Amino acid sequence: MNWEVLFILALLVGAIVSFMREKIPADLTALSVFALIAIVAALLPNSRLPSVSDLLSVFSNPAPLTIASMFIISAGLERCGVINALTILLEKTTRYGYRRFLLFLIIPVGLVSAFINNTPVVVILIPVIISLSGKMGIPSSKLLIPLSYASIFGGTCTLMGTSTNILGSSLLSSAGYAPFTMFEFAIVAAPLAIIGTLYLTIFGKWLLPHRESLGALIPEEARKEYLAEAFVRGDSPLVGKKVEETRILKQPGIRLVELIRSGTPVPGNLRKAELRGGDRVVLACRPSGIAEAREFEGIILTAEKDADLEPISARQASIVEAMVAPNSPAAGKTIAEMNFRQRFRTLILAVHREGRNLHADFQKTVIVPGDTLLLLGPDESLESLRRSGDLVLLDQPAVPADTRRRKAPIAIGVLVGVVVLATLNLAPIAISTILGVTILFLTGCLTPREGYLAVEWKILILIYGMLGLGMAMESSGATQLFAGFTHNMVENLVAPSWQPFVLLAVIYLASSIFTEFLSNNATVVLMVPLATTLALSIGVDPRPFAIACCIGSSASFSTPIGYQTNTLVYGVGAYRFSDFVKIGLPLNILYAIGTIALVPLIWGF
Repeated sequence: MNWEVLFILALLVGAIVSFMREKIPADLTALSVFALIAIVAALLPNSRLPSVSDLLSVFSNPAPLTIASMFIISAGLERCGVINALTILLEKTTRYGYRRFLLFLIIPVGLVSAFINNTPVVVILIPVIISLSGKMGIPSSKLLIPLSYASIFGGTCTLMGTSTNILGSSLLSSAGYAPFTMFEFAIVAAPLAIIGTLYLTIFGKWLLPHRESLGALIPEEARKEYLAEAFVRGDSPLVGKKVEETRILKQPGIRLVELIRSGTPVPGNLRKAELRGGDRVVLACRPSGIAEAREFEGIILTAEKDADLEPISARQASIVEAMVAPNSPAAGKTIAEMNFRQRFRTLILAVHREGRNLHADFQKTVIVPGDTLLLLGPDESLESLRRSGDLVLLDQPAVPADTRRRKAPIAIGVLVGVVVLATLNLAPIAISTILGVTILFLTGCLTPREGYLAVEWKILILIYGMLGLGMAMESSGATQLFAGFTHNMVENLVAPSWQPFVLLAVIYLASSIFTEFLSNNATVVLMVPLATTLALSIGVDPRPFAIACCIGSSASFSTPIGYQTNTLVYGVGAYRFSDFVKIGLPLNILYAIGTIALVPLIWGF
């Protein structure tokens, strides 16, 4: 074992640990690995590491460009209301009961997710499902995991359904084999999707938890509060005192939302702010709390006849839940950095993450995708926040503008064109998706700025970084070392006729396990070259091994962190980690058995 192999193995282990601990973002971990390999390769040009020019060649890989184009096409369909059309169907099926509704939910979501990125599908439908679950009288926790799983079912069925399949096809092509065709995955994935649908429909009612979301825990009568503005008199005994030293924060049912001075909101921690004469204090009060607020010494809630003051308003405010989407501008920032309170005039009451409420100082809390925020604000501020796209408000589904809805046929035509061109092999999928993006921009279905913002650049950086690591593993001999060790172990324990089946099972299970704790894209980049090398070592076609690897990397059901859509519903549905294990592990086993049984029957060895 040479030093290059030891170096690459150390990087691999470090990357896996970093992915699992999540102290550093996954994209930054991948970028760091790429940078370290490039630095060592530049300093030691005669080593067995890939040269700097070879490393830079990963940026010519068409897969990330295709994935970026699919993000944009998905955004075009979203903006034109194509995905929202699902809500009409779902609203009509609520009267059929839980199991039938679940069936009507899973099938169309799976079909749509087979052709567009499944993340926007889930993001758009989460508020819809929450609303419909209320009408059906069941908690949203009975429906949100099936929503995520349905998107995974569909995504595995086509080449363009998930970035994992696109990336796996590109890696297979780079190894000198024909890329996957548009519906090649469906031969295995479609039967598995049917099995998964039946499993959720039959057993979901018992296995899914009965748990209320963060917003549902608030009594209906407490969801409406009043924002009352109060004026601090110049001769008030409160002048010169910090807010935390007064009675304002000590009264139950009263919250300090904002402190306005000379017409400008005071930034920073309001608890530490000193009150001055003329300050306006914005308080969130229950109806009974307004009477208590009137008794605060030194402030006035309403103008007195003998005081030369303008009337001070009291407006109704609402408490709503909001979700942080993957491409949200809020992701990665603290609430203080976003200047949240001043920008949107809303107060954050709670942050829900990974099955628990965070109680730390909200101003220092770093917002991450999948977080659920409980917000308090007047209706006009919440509408402004809804239009900004910074957060996805869960109180009602988003409605696209009429001008965009009229262009829905164009967006659908673009998607159909991409599928036809790629299916008939008239153009590579990278070219067909770029053509589709161009048409969306030229026809106004989507502006270029909206399209570029829709691309999840962190995923692309992750892919490029892992492609560099994968190249270094092959160049240094680490991939061959893993393949040789696995082959020798199987060879010593299994008869020759059964070795391809056992190695296929090993590849699938390793991919399935890794993807539950790593990114699905990171998993497929590491596993497809290993699968190809293993297949060649026993003299069989690597194609079925690559198929198994792609499906195993996408079929992530047992944890909320293995797949992005699982993470999105995790906080919103008030799930616990164990909920995913309880319902997802049997599904993982079904997919493993189905894949290992079907792949050899279809492709053979």
